[in-house]
This record gives sequence, C-alpha cells and structure tokens, in this order.
Amino acid sequence: MSKEQDTVKEIVKYLFEAGQLSEIRRGGDLLLGIDNPQTVAEHSFRAGVVGYFIGKLEGVNAEKAALTALFNDMHESRLTDLHKIAQRYIDQKKAEKNAFEEQVEKFPEEIKKELVDNLHNLQNDGTPEGIVARDADLIENALQYKEYVEKGHKEAQQWLDNVRKLVKTKTAKQMLDVIEKTDSRSWWKGLKKIDR
Repeated sequence: MSKEQDTVKEIVKYLFEAGQLSEIRRGGDLLLGIDNPQTVAEHSFRAGVVGYFIGKLEGVNAEKAALTALFNDMHESRLTDLHKIAQRYIDQKKAEKNAFEEQVEKFPEEIKKELVDNLHNLQNDGTPEGIVARDADLIENALQYKEYVEKGHKEAQQWLDNVRKLVKTKTAKQMLDVIEKTDSRSWWKGLKKIDR
C-alpha cells in the first residue's frame, strides 16, 4: 500500500470514528433528566455554524473559527462527553489533548498540526479564532439550554445563566441576550403557507 493510500485509510477510519459522535449523548443533559439528550455530533455541527457567524461578526478568520468549533469535541468519541461532576476527578484538558493527538497522529503533518494547534488555541484562548470557537461552543450550549427550558426543564436555566459568565466576545454576549429573549420556535412563524 502506498503512503497516499495509508493516509486515505487513516482518514477513513477517523471518519468512521467521527460517526460515533452521533451515538454519544451529552453528559450534562443526562444530569438535567433530559429523556433524549442532544448528541455530541448535533452539538458540534451547530457549534461550527455558530463559530462561522461569530467569526464573521468579530472580524476574525471565520472559517478557522468554525473548523475549530467543529472539531472541538472529536476526542469525545473515545472519552464520551463528561459532565462537570465527572470532570472534577480527572485532568480533562490533558485527557482531551492525549485522545485528540492520538486520533490524528497518523495524518499528514500539515493536517495534524492544524488540528492540534486549533484545539490548543481553543483550550488556551491562544488566538482570536480559538476564543471565538470557545464562545461558539458556549453559545451552542445556550441555544440548547434555552430549548430545554422551553420544554419544561427548569434546571437548564442555571446552565444557561452560567454561559454568561464564560463568553468573551462582544458578539457572543449579544447573541446570548437575544437567545434569552427569543422563542426558539420563532424562526418558522410566518413561513407556513396556508392555501385552500
């Protein structure tokens, strides 16, 4: 097998592993008593979208911010999504870094470096894009918590309130203000066409 074929094989294995994220439920949601919690894949997708918009509005490299947010939780295919109580007992950043680096270790150097650097910058606020990606992760959580509150899960409000203490960018703070005041189902109102 050629080096190129080996690379493609490793990437395909990684893509299958990425599919596991659609099977892993968010740990914190389980603590809230949510019957059908959001998956890590669902969270990662919307965090990537949020990262793009915050990046654009903050004037940073939106594609890099979105990419960083999208790959942010890939390690959870191996570690699962540990809720905050479980995180008390482990060095979470170290575990995430170790799992992530092992996942990408056989990738071409350029790809590996980009993905590992993005994770490092997110965990350590190392770049404007890392800060935006972290805020995107938090804003996606806020969107989900708001949806849970509207479905009657009152405890999710405390988690929504905690996001305010953590976001850093002006855009994320503005988004949070709007999230708190907006009905999550308002996006479709007025779009229904009724013909007889």
